[in-house]
Amino acid sequence: MDARSLRGLAHPLRMRILDLLVLDGPDTATGLARRLGENTGTVSWHLRHLADHGFIEEDTERGTRRERWWRAVRVARRLDTNDFRHDPDSRGALSVYLHETVQRDFEQVTTYLAEDWDEEWRDAGTLSRWQDLRLTPEQLAALNAELEAVVVRHRAAARDGTAAGADDARPVLVQLQSFPRKERDGG
Repeated sequence: MDARSLRGLAHPLRMRILDLLVLDGPDTATGLARRLGENTGTVSWHLRHLADHGFIEEDTERGTRRERWWRAVRVARRLDTNDFRHDPDSRGALSVYLHETVQRDFEQVTTYLAEDWDEEWRDAGTLSRWQDLRLTPEQLAALNAELEAVVVRHRAAARDGTAAGADDARPVLVQLQSFPRKERDGG
């Protein structure tokens, strides 16, 4: 993702709109406004902004002249925060983007915990934490690459229909957070 795209996305409402379109599929400004508790005109403005930056596009196979449907553009985007940390023009947008991403992930976890799931689904989910690792930067990067490869493998099977038990499948969110922490002595 380049600096222009980051600035185009880094707004709390735009990020929520894009997340809904990615997770739940196409919708209209009216439908999104209702789900988000926002004004339709405001949502329409942000939809056009997201489209201008290539994050969404009009779904021309749905709707009428009065009712425009929007869908997320399925393009892999990778954000390397190091590209923006020292750019004063992008630092604010990066801060908003990271804050909103962490807030969204937190809200998704708390929603999952508050919902009433069947026992098999409740037992299948996990919130795991391992705090006894000591890794070098290279080892942490390798760990993250291995975990990402596992998710990518399962994602590919789901997309091409080779995943077992597709009839019982539900949408699943995978959140991975791995990062170094300062030790008490500051090391």
